[in-house]
Amino acid sequence: MPQPDFNLAESKIAIIGLGLMGGSLALGLRGKCAALYGIDPHLPTLELALSQHIVDYADSDPAKLLPEVDLVILSAPVPAILTLLEQLPTFTPNSCIVMDMGSTKRLVVEAMSKLPERFDPIGGHPICGKEKLSLANAERTLYYAAPFLLTPLERTSSRAISAANQIIEALGAKGKTLDAVEHDRILASTSHLPFLISSALALATPADVTPFVGPGFKSTSRLAGTSSSMMLGVLQSNRENVLNALHGMQSQLAEIEAALSSEDFAKLESLLNDAQAKYQSFTGN
Repeated sequence: MPQPDFNLAESKIAIIGLGLMGGSLALGLRGKCAALYGIDPHLPTLELALSQHIVDYADSDPAKLLPEVDLVILSAPVPAILTLLEQLPTFTPNSCIVMDMGSTKRLVVEAMSKLPERFDPIGGHPICGKEKLSLANAERTLYYAAPFLLTPLERTSSRAISAANQIIEALGAKGKTLDAVEHDRILASTSHLPFLISSALALATPADVTPFVGPGFKSTSRLAGTSSSMMLGVLQSNRENVLNALHGMQSQLAEIEAALSSEDFAKLESLLNDAQAKYQSFTGN
């Protein structure tokens, strides 16, 4: 028999991983669904989630809560999401929708395709966040007006797509559908490469300049403050695309270096003007 239409207000939702993204998701959904279940291995995080009424129920063991829910959202680093997808059939015998919020999609979607038929999977990735992680830094409006990318599988039902879109609407985000392979190619340039550039800048800057660091350096190197434990899995799961993006960046840096080295300031000015025009195109300024 066909499943009834998804109704967010009547649904029980579990969020596995109550860090910045999962905690902000819970805050954004609070009062908009029947019940929120929080799952996290860090006991102080669970205590905070309950004491602040961010979730209705919390536990470190998914098997204790998942049989109760209609929809499971995996909000964890990509390697942890892949592990959770392997374990999910042992956590609940019931049918449910499964959505993830990982920063890469190809491997996640492949893992979702192997789930038993009782699961209705859909990939997701909100394009927002900040370098300070943890539930203590969660914000109810973190997702507002942010792109929220969906990567449905061939087996994804219209009910799961409706559930994802209702969540996106409840958060005030902007939904868009992408193929998983295309998603990873794009995000290598717009998200993963910027992290590496920020990291390289921090590494290349001498320690004795610390007293002279201003807003330009801080804004450019901000992403270097992101936890390596989160980003390493992203880089591993999107290695080829990230390498292609790095090669493109190295080519541009070499062109700038060559113009400066040869004192070809007309060429350098042209490159910088092109960069300014592209920046304005990207940002709408």
